[in-house]
Amino acid sequence: MSESADDILTKPLGVGVKAGAKTGGLRRLPRPTAAHAAGAACIALALLAGGVALLGDPRGGEPRASAVIERREPAAPPVAKVAPQQVAEAAAKPADSPQSAQEVEQASGVSVFRPAGATAPDAPVIIRVPNATQIRLNPAPDPRLTERGRNGPLPKIGEGKIRPLDVYARPEEPGQGPRIAILVSGLGIGHTATMSAIARLPAAVSLAFSPYGSDLEKVASRAREAGHEILVQLPMEPFDYPDSDPGPQTLLAGSRPAENLDRTSWVLSRFPGIVGVVNLMGAKFAGETGALEPVLKELAGRGLGFVDDGTAQRALVAGSAAKAKLPAARAEIVIDATARPEAIDAELARLEALARQKGFVLASGSAAQLTIDRLSRWTRDLEARGVRLVPVSAVLRQAPAAGKLSSASP
Repeated sequence: MSESADDILTKPLGVGVKAGAKTGGLRRLPRPTAAHAAGAACIALALLAGGVALLGDPRGGEPRASAVIERREPAAPPVAKVAPQQVAEAAAKPADSPQSAQEVEQASGVSVFRPAGATAPDAPVIIRVPNATQIRLNPAPDPRLTERGRNGPLPKIGEGKIRPLDVYARPEEPGQGPRIAILVSGLGIGHTATMSAIARLPAAVSLAFSPYGSDLEKVASRAREAGHEILVQLPMEPFDYPDSDPGPQTLLAGSRPAENLDRTSWVLSRFPGIVGVVNLMGAKFAGETGALEPVLKELAGRGLGFVDDGTAQRALVAGSAAKAKLPAARAEIVIDATARPEAIDAELARLEALARQKGFVLASGSAAQLTIDRLSRWTRDLEARGVRLVPVSAVLRQAPAAGKLSSASP
């Protein structure tokens, strides 16, 4: 009897039918043996191990190679050592080979200056070695010369009548011959020009800072560390105010004395170590004695000096300074009144000639980059030409007791 469809579907595979029964077209499967079971187990274990390995590998078994990369810093270039003999040889080289001399100077840290046009090997030269004989200014602020004001620390005359003008001044180096004092004003506003003036101008050049500059204590301290004595600019009302505006702390001819004195106090408290003040504009204010004299008396009472930068057509404080017994001086030459290279060079030549004639001249200039460039170039061999640079305090400290406004040799 043939198997029914239900028998075919319900019988396990591989189970045979009775002998003689018809298979209905189905082929009998061989019965699995122990060998078959062992082989299947091995295959299953292999597949399982491979799967585990693949699951633990984020690259899914993709072939890969690894290498170690080490970061190595580039070797520092050897530092060139320049012997003193090389510096001397560079100084003796003719001026037609400036590049090699400049390289030696930069490597050694010294500066070599020749008189203009000098080409012979035996021409006089000046070799300046940094910090060799650098004059150190007294520390600022000096607690003996400082008092607390409404706007901050203020300079004052200490016990024994010691003045900030004397203590904070740069000492004048001894020597003979004509002398020139130069005051460069307007520093503290442009960082590049300020740093350039501090680094490139001779230490005997005095520097005046605007009270509106940023980080003034830091830059003023850096100037003093470089040997420059410092002053602060005092904003004063010009004739065309407010078209020309010296700033929010300007002393006004029409203001009450108490208000002008408060603004003066604000200016004096901006940074320590000043030897005096210099006008910032101020032609109109200086002409009003009722407004000017209380301010000058305040400056004198604090042991400071006053410099008229010479930009006005007439002396700003002559009579009032004498009345207040304020040490004061006026610049005879404004070296960059015309801001062109040839004009500045002409004024510097005139300054030198006038110093030889009179013995001493006070000049002023701005902190413009062009002015700094021309001044730096002109002062390089000034000593070789027999002219000495001195600080502005040299004339202020030796001014007559009556405070006579002076720019001649004291």
